[in-house]
Amino acid sequence: MSAGTLSVESPSGRRGWHSLIWLAPLAALWVAVNLAFPALGASGVPTVTSRVAIHVVIALGLWLGLERAELTPSQRRNVWLAVMIPLTLWLAVVWSAAINGFFKPGGAIPVVPIAALGPVIIGAPILLRSVRIGQVLDAMPASWLVALQVFRILGSTFLVGWAHGVVPGVFALPAGIGDLLTGLFAVPVSISLASGSQDAHRAAIAWNVFGLADFAIALSIGIAISLHVIDTGFASATGGAYPVVLIPAFAVPSAIMLHALSLRQLWRRGHARRI
Repeated sequence: MSAGTLSVESPSGRRGWHSLIWLAPLAALWVAVNLAFPALGASGVPTVTSRVAIHVVIALGLWLGLERAELTPSQRRNVWLAVMIPLTLWLAVVWSAAINGFFKPGGAIPVVPIAALGPVIIGAPILLRSVRIGQVLDAMPASWLVALQVFRILGSTFLVGWAHGVVPGVFALPAGIGDLLTGLFAVPVSISLASGSQDAHRAAIAWNVFGLADFAIALSIGIAISLHVIDTGFASATGGAYPVVLIPAFAVPSAIMLHALSLRQLWRRGHARRI
C-alpha cells in the first residue's frame, strides 16, 4: 500500500488528532491568562509578539517554498520581495492607523469592514492568478499553509473581551469560538495532511471551508453592528481600539488569503491525482 492510500487512521493521522491533547490545554491557558490579567492584552505586548512572529514565519515559509520551486535565484528573490514588501507596508500602515485611533467608530464610513475586505478583493485575485505563486504552491508541502493558521487561536481574545463586557456577545461568541476551533484543528489537520492520504486531503478542504465560513459569519455580524442593523449597545463589534482591531483589520484578510491559497494548492494536488 502506498503512502497516498493511507487513511487518517494511520500513525501520522492518529498523531495529528492526538495533538489536541496538548494544544487544547495550552489554548485554554492562554484564554485564562488574558481573563485574569486584562492589562496584558491592553498593553499590546501579545499583539506585537504574535504579529512579528507570524510575519517572520510567513517570510521564512515563502522563502523555503521558493527554494523548492524550479526558479532561478533572481526569480526567487523577486517573488519574495514582491510579496513581502507590500505585506510589510500594509502591516505598518494598519498598525500605525490602529495606534492613532483611525479605526474607532464614529465616522460615516465603517472603516473596519473596508480594511478587512479591501485587501482580499485586491490581493486574492493577484495571488491566485500568479504563475510564480502557483509554482511555489506546487513545490510547497500542503501542510504548511494549514499549520500556519494555528495563530487563529489568538482570536479567543474576542471571548475575553466579551467576558470583560467590552465586545458584544452576538459577535464575540461566534467569532471567538470559530477562530479558536480553526486554530485548534489546524495542527491535527496539517499533521494528517502530511501523511498524504485522500481522507486527509478532504479534511483539509473541509477545514478551509470552515475557517472561511467563520470569517463570513463574523464579518457579516460586524458589518450589521457597524450599520446598526443589529442593536447591541456597542458602536462597533470590536470598538476599533488598538490592539484588538488589528485582528479584523489585518489578521482576518491575511488569513482569508491563506485559506484561498491553501484551497488552490489542494485543488491542484487533487486534480493532479485524478489525471
